[in-house]
Amino acid sequence: MAVTDNHHEKLRNNNRAGDRRLKRRYRIEQDVRYKMLYGQRVAETGAGKTTNISSGGVCFTTDSMLSIGIPVELSMNWPVLLNQSCLLKLMIYGCVVRSTDKGSAVVIERYEFRTQGKGARRVEAMELGL
Repeated sequence: MAVTDNHHEKLRNNNRAGDRRLKRRYRIEQDVRYKMLYGQRVAETGAGKTTNISSGGVCFTTDSMLSIGIPVELSMNWPVLLNQSCLLKLMIYGCVVRSTDKGSAVVIERYEFRTQGKGARRVEAMELGL
């Protein structure tokens, strides 16, 4: 009896239909801030919301079209606490590969999680009115 991986079978079928994504995408809606980088200089900044994310890329809303091929730094609060108590921020570094006036897609070149000490937790609680 053969065991098949439905996810990989769907990917093969989607690839035939024109979807080139090889990584599973997760619908995660979080506020995101972005910085368009020109060398060591920040060329543009903005904010939006992530619409989906995978280990290979992230899609997010924007107020305007971003330049394709430009390096970008994204930062977002991770929706899960580390050890059920520590806030995390996900930093993503990559390049814009698609963009419209409503959203953009970035291929992830590297990423890192950063802890946000107890001070960040107090600020977030104050913002939420707790």
